[in-house]
Amino acid sequence: MDQASNGAPVKMWRGVPVPVLALTMCAFCIGTAEFVVMGLLPDIARDLSVSIPLAGQLVTAYAIGVVIGAPIFSLATGRMRRKNVILLMVGIFILGNLLSAISPSYFLLMTSRVIAAFAHGTMFGVGAIVAASMVPPNKQASAIGLMFLGLTLANILGVPLGTLVGQEFGWRATFGVITALGLIALVPVWTLVPDISLPPSKGFGHELSVLRRPSVLLPIATTVFASASIFALFTYIVPILQDVTGFSPRDVTLILFMIGVGLTVGITLGGRFSDHGAMRAMITMLAAIAILQLLVPVVVGSAVPMLVVIFLWAMASFGTVPGLQSRVVDKARDAPNLASTLNIAGFNLGNALGAFLGGMVIDLGFGLTRVPFAGVLLAAIALLTAIVGARSDRA
Repeated sequence: MDQASNGAPVKMWRGVPVPVLALTMCAFCIGTAEFVVMGLLPDIARDLSVSIPLAGQLVTAYAIGVVIGAPIFSLATGRMRRKNVILLMVGIFILGNLLSAISPSYFLLMTSRVIAAFAHGTMFGVGAIVAASMVPPNKQASAIGLMFLGLTLANILGVPLGTLVGQEFGWRATFGVITALGLIALVPVWTLVPDISLPPSKGFGHELSVLRRPSVLLPIATTVFASASIFALFTYIVPILQDVTGFSPRDVTLILFMIGVGLTVGITLGGRFSDHGAMRAMITMLAAIAILQLLVPVVVGSAVPMLVVIFLWAMASFGTVPGLQSRVVDKARDAPNLASTLNIAGFNLGNALGAFLGGMVIDLGFGLTRVPFAGVLLAAIALLTAIVGARSDRA
């Protein structure tokens, strides 16, 4: 037994707060639902008779749902107990994915994706605050990283297995399995996550006042462009691997597993590095993302070099997540609810922007091999905002 930052008792297991593991499971379910569409893109496009870029807009729709839902639900639930907020968000997530599983058309599938996305921002935003509250300040990035580890585990297990289920039984079956996982995730949240007493929201006006602070807006901007850079490539990675590099659909399932391993290694190391110097770690990883995406068009025709570059790119991509989230929480300590949730919305706004720009590159006739260049440009913008933020800290 240990104590949270506010003195409340927290069960520990090998130095890890047990309640954070329950949040990790929720993150796994949400991450699988968000990212599995990339693996199912060709199947959904074929089944619903739409183009690959149009199917890719399901990623954009989900991200827009997060951006819309995050501030609304954050402000609406500001005075609720944090545990109840998390349970409510998981319930909305289950409803959205159940509707996805029975959607007969592209329009209804997009609508259900938006509904599921409404829960995303507040779930991760409130979850990050709860996770950080369970450990000392010098370990908060690692605790947040542990919760977000669920996203990377989703890419290791959820996305490849969900893709395999979709290939064998149809993409609707994948969303049916995700719905079941969401129901299972309710149990550890209900039984393990303590109702930690955190300072209640001071009201809409105080929460919104945080948006006037450059010290908060700058890291959110970094989040948006860093995420956009990642998803400009990630959204279309399956068609690139199949149609350009020449991997079979079964090979791509294994490669998605490999990418998930890279994401997991990256987010774990990113949390540890950020505990000892968030800005330095973030700037290094953003530079790595830009360089590695520049290399993708060079190696895309060769299987082994392509796999090496994609693995390293995956490590760098999610290595930025703990530092970005913990920085926003730190910069908005007196109004963390909206700020933390908006940063999650920033991740997903970046997802939408990246998916949109990647699809635009394809629609303009440049082809799949030019998609990474959109990511390079976005990574450069994210790197610039991070450098400005670091200089502002020193000033």
